[in-house]
Amino acid sequence: MKQGLHPENYRPVVFKDMSNGDMFLSRSTAKTTETVEFEGETYPVFKLEISSTSHPFYTGKSKLVDTAGRVDKFMSRYARMKK
Repeated sequence: MKQGLHPENYRPVVFKDMSNGDMFLSRSTAKTTETVEFEGETYPVFKLEISSTSHPFYTGKSKLVDTAGRVDKFMSRYARMKK
């Protein structure tokens, strides 16, 4: 591999899907503050809300976890009552 091609902080990082708990190891420059034990080693962890293991397009299931949309829908519905 060509030297000096990647940034200095390019390192192994564990990505964790928070909707189903699946984890996978990849290399990334993502900034993280937490670590996790994965396959006997300690790595920085980056938490995802959805990944290919939980997304309906890849799983074939129609269930979609919508955490941000629920709050927005609630706030828009009851914003009229505040006025």
